Amino acid sequence: MTRAEMGGRSPPAGQGRQEEQQAAPEPSVAPRQSASGSADVRRRPGRGLIVAGLVLSAVAAAALARPWWQPPLQAWLEAKQPAAGEGQEGEHEHAGEHAHEGEHNHAHQARSEGETAPRTPASHDQATTIELSPQAQRNVGLSLITVEPRDFQRTVSVPATIVQRPGRSQITVSAPLTGIVTRIYPIPGQAVRPGEPLFELRLTHEDLVEKQTAFLRDLEQLDVAKQELARLEDVTRSGALPGKMLLEQGYERQKLEGAMRAEREALLLHGLSDEQIQTIEKQRRLIRKLVIATPEPDSDHASGAHQDFLQVARLAINRGDHVNTGTPLAILSDHCELYIEGSAFEQDAQVLNRVANAGTEVSALVESEATGKREVSGLRILYVEDQVERDSRALKFYAGLANELVRNEATPDGRRFISWRYKPGQRVEVLVPVERWERRVVLPVQAVVQEGAESFVFLKHGDHFDRQAVHVEYRDQQWAVLGADGALAPGQQAVANGAYQIHLAVKNKTGGGADPHAGHNH
Repeated sequence: MTRAEMGGRSPPAGQGRQEEQQAAPEPSVAPRQSASGSADVRRRPGRGLIVAGLVLSAVAAAALARPWWQPPLQAWLEAKQPAAGEGQEGEHEHAGEHAHEGEHNHAHQARSEGETAPRTPASHDQATTIELSPQAQRNVGLSLITVEPRDFQRTVSVPATIVQRPGRSQITVSAPLTGIVTRIYPIPGQAVRPGEPLFELRLTHEDLVEKQTAFLRDLEQLDVAKQELARLEDVTRSGALPGKMLLEQGYERQKLEGAMRAEREALLLHGLSDEQIQTIEKQRRLIRKLVIATPEPDSDHASGAHQDFLQVARLAINRGDHVNTGTPLAILSDHCELYIEGSAFEQDAQVLNRVANAGTEVSALVESEATGKREVSGLRILYVEDQVERDSRALKFYAGLANELVRNEATPDGRRFISWRYKPGQRVEVLVPVERWERRVVLPVQAVVQEGAESFVFLKHGDHFDRQAVHVEYRDQQWAVLGADGALAPGQQAVANGAYQIHLAVKNKTGGGADPHAGHNH
């Protein structure tokens, strides 16, 4: 402001000099520019350090006082949360879909509909219930079993093997006389019936030739004696000869008949049959060839049933061989009945003897490639050996096993071939009963799913399958015995096969996204 503008008044002392100093620019110092392009006021050197120290002190004090201020603050926030939820319902529902899907959705839905109490979450149903389509049931191989209490026998498994019956399952056919093999009828593996021909021998045995010769000679003398006796009877009736001569001729006939009976038995012992001896009587010729027939099988069978088939297990001679009396010609096998040879521990002797003395039935699981294991029930222990093997420390016991024919086929050339279900050498597990439970629910072992300390079965209710916790008293390779606690009711349909797959499906459903059946109670 100039002196003219101030009305001619003169400024106070020193004021004019200050204005001149302020108006005069500093010749060497440029103004400091801020980040926005404006001039910044020059700060004092230690102000920033003081501010940072105060902030750090405040944070440390708040951390030390956290036990005193945090509980009241948290209680205040929880008290304010419902009100905020009512005002911002959409935001809470959106956040609940990502954080707490089940509980928040049902809680806010109840408030929006005016319900006074929150609804029960659907997580319980999701964890225990599932609905399977017909295709899914076929995929898991679903099968059902009706819950029915019954008695169950606890058993111990003993390893065993199917063996032949000593002295019964194999029959050795030997040459009855010395001769040369001229024909062999069967082939190895062929099935033969009793009485069918096996071998043909051309006899070279001197004793047999002599026996046949003596038999023929006595046969001719007997014919002469009969004719003479008939003539003497006519003469004696006429009185020409005394009756003493007739009596003596009768004695002679009896002697010849007795000698022929002895010779007939000798021929039978040499291997000739009744038909062959009758042929000698009719044709009055010696037997030059001997046909060896199939013997009768053993008739002592514990099962009471027998198939009259013997199998040619081995041929020991060839055509043209010269054989002596007693030479083995073939071995026939009779597998109509076999033995199960068990190998138990020596401490099991008391249990085995008790079962054998009481006549308690045992079962056996026979290995089979097609069906896994086949159970054979109704077996009985025949005897337990009275000694323990020195090397294996095993106690042997035996049970009878009735066999079954699975093939009986005749070829166009007339040969028959058979096959048995059970064969020597097959491995077996013998189930020896040791304890009995009465009125228990017994299910296949695959019907009970075990997860940690819990065991479950799945019950069918309409189109749904509900998981039910159960108590398992005993479990073996085949069966699971459930406790009599009323968890399952008679008549219910339980899943027998496919329970584990259903269990996995329930876990996958509850662990994944939202269930489309959420809130659907059963």
